[in-house]
Amino acid sequence: MQPRPILKVLLATAVVAGLAIQSLLYAQGALVVAVPQPTTDTGIPLAAANAAAVTTPSAPNAWGGPRSGNEATLSDRVVNYQIEATLDPVKHTVSGQQKLTWRNRSDQPVRSVYLHLYLNAFQNANSTFHSEIRRSGRGFRSGVETKDGDWGYIELRSVQQNGAKVDWSFVQPDGGPDTDQTVVRLDLPQAVQAGASTTLDIAFFDQLPRVVARTGYFETFHLVGQWFPKIGVLELAGERGATAPRWNVHEFHMESEFYADFGSYDVKLTVPKAFTVGATGQRQGAPVEKDGMLTHHYKQDDVHDFAWTADSRTATPLTGTWTFPGSPEVEIKVLFPPEYAANAAPAMKATKDALNFYSKTLGPYPYQTVTVVIPPHNAQEAGGMEYPTFFTADGIPDLQPDTLGAFGLDFVTIHEFGHGYFYGILANNEFEEPMLDEGLNQFWNTRMTRAERRDLHLAPPWMQRLGLNPVWEFGQVQRLLTPLSFPADALGANAMDRLQGINPVYSRTALAMLDLEKEIGKEALERGFKEYYRLWKFRHPSIADLRETLAETTGQRKTVERVFAQQVYAVSKVDDSIDSLSSEEVLPQPGSHAGKGKRILLSNEAVEKQADEIREKWAKAHPDAKEGSGPFPYHTVVVVKRKGAAVPQTLQVRFADGSSETVKFEGEERWRRFEWTRNSEAVSATLDPEGKHLLDINKLDDSQTLKADRRAQRRWSFDLAALAQTLYTLIATL
Repeated sequence: MQPRPILKVLLATAVVAGLAIQSLLYAQGALVVAVPQPTTDTGIPLAAANAAAVTTPSAPNAWGGPRSGNEATLSDRVVNYQIEATLDPVKHTVSGQQKLTWRNRSDQPVRSVYLHLYLNAFQNANSTFHSEIRRSGRGFRSGVETKDGDWGYIELRSVQQNGAKVDWSFVQPDGGPDTDQTVVRLDLPQAVQAGASTTLDIAFFDQLPRVVARTGYFETFHLVGQWFPKIGVLELAGERGATAPRWNVHEFHMESEFYADFGSYDVKLTVPKAFTVGATGQRQGAPVEKDGMLTHHYKQDDVHDFAWTADSRTATPLTGTWTFPGSPEVEIKVLFPPEYAANAAPAMKATKDALNFYSKTLGPYPYQTVTVVIPPHNAQEAGGMEYPTFFTADGIPDLQPDTLGAFGLDFVTIHEFGHGYFYGILANNEFEEPMLDEGLNQFWNTRMTRAERRDLHLAPPWMQRLGLNPVWEFGQVQRLLTPLSFPADALGANAMDRLQGINPVYSRTALAMLDLEKEIGKEALERGFKEYYRLWKFRHPSIADLRETLAETTGQRKTVERVFAQQVYAVSKVDDSIDSLSSEEVLPQPGSHAGKGKRILLSNEAVEKQADEIREKWAKAHPDAKEGSGPFPYHTVVVVKRKGAAVPQTLQVRFADGSSETVKFEGEERWRRFEWTRNSEAVSATLDPEGKHLLDINKLDDSQTLKADRRAQRRWSFDLAALAQTLYTLIATL
């Protein structure tokens, strides 16, 4: 998911909906009391509520071991969903029947399983999701308000195992309010033996919410995500730090996303004939018509989620194909409303470009479809959301080339497609380690924008017509969006409890990884990520698995472990600066001097006179001498200060004769003095001349000139003025 759009995150406000009576569910306009069922001892513990960055690498055979490509299936399929669902687009409801077949990978019987009922985050203001909105004061993204009648929920109408009724009860694994109903425990009549499978027959009913966060409807548009009962993940010893079997199942938090096992989806969606449908996976034949309704049949193997959209206003979809060595031919479809017709072709191009870049730099794309959805106006909160083979982009009105809006559409499309790799194929736990998805994806997006010069044009069209069009490379934009002076949360912190919210996970991870890339080299880092993809595709890697893969593959373990220790497992600001620069002539000094058997007393006046005479004589002999040279050597002193984490730093000093000195500043010292005596005056001193440390709080104090130079100050002033004007323009469009 991308904060939407890129710079609107700066403008997000908190909006809190009213209170609702706890333990009440809305069901087709009536209120139904949910009666908790009897509970039993599950015997298998739950993952800790505060679980975050894993420090111990997973076992080599975790999740069935690396996928070589010679297996019968892409993933070690754990779950199978067969779903039949019918949409009522007037009431915005979905009625569903589901066969859920789950395999017990553990070596012990399982008597209880856990399901996510994510839609219940939107059933009332007492859910964990809404409680956290009130507590944080931030709101979700742009803070769309939930009004009366906008609430949504999911009901379990019946659950059976082999024809026997299954008892169930709501639980709050993270200690959220007891009114939260986003996780349910099923106590099975028959235990699932080690290595065996069981099938649950589930009838469910969705009331979709007005789209305020990730899923829901607006008028005829429906984005149906996290809409079916979805089983949690049973992790085994050696997987993501687990030492024994445990259920990893968290409540739906304001800023958390998802985590699920790989499996197969066979889904039949029945909608009115006038509605265009797009969904995860491949459509199986033509839709089947009956009583004015069409049933669309989709299948997709080796994914861990399924989402879909339906809208009667969708224009004729834009379609295309893409091919690349090692990948199947991919059918691309862009769905869009008529008002955003101009967005379709740019979204198609950005998707193809992203397929090329990710395939070249990480590994082949394994699926045969990509569906891109551009939500209509007033359904923006459905934009910027990812599901396997299916994602939503942004709708930009009055789209103009080389503008902030054009960059936003391009970047969000690339970002959401990129989730297909990091969230989709490298299926990390987004609750506990969001850095592995949002952060690494933002980093890879930034690498792509840099490699292809997809820069951010700050000025609106009217400023460009006046010849004012400052351009920012997107790595610098990440600095703008990142808390540098007080980074409150480690990158490896979970998504649920962050002082500064989830947004720094995106930008600060990108900066940390860009800094790492500059230290170890582009080729080494890309080699490491290709190996990470090869080893961990269709599994569930942890941060420790990423760390170990990069350390081993790049051959630069010390550097990788330092960066992870400073920025991933802890949080350290980087703050090096030039404290002072001086460059003074080495002149004769007053006082008593011994020489040739007698002492000579030189007064201050005599020394100054002698120095002036020597300078005058030298100047006549060197009429073309450069400024900063003369008859006396210059003693140059630079003092560097360190007020943050110790990072390998480079200091470069330039001299008037065109020469330079480059030295290293490494280690834990808080300051260091560097000195040279040369026949030329110093001109400037610069820390980090290659720009390797984007996490540094203030790049302006990384350099000093001996004489005042206001060029950088003027450049930053012009750029910031242009950015301010662009933000004013953006505010006016909200």
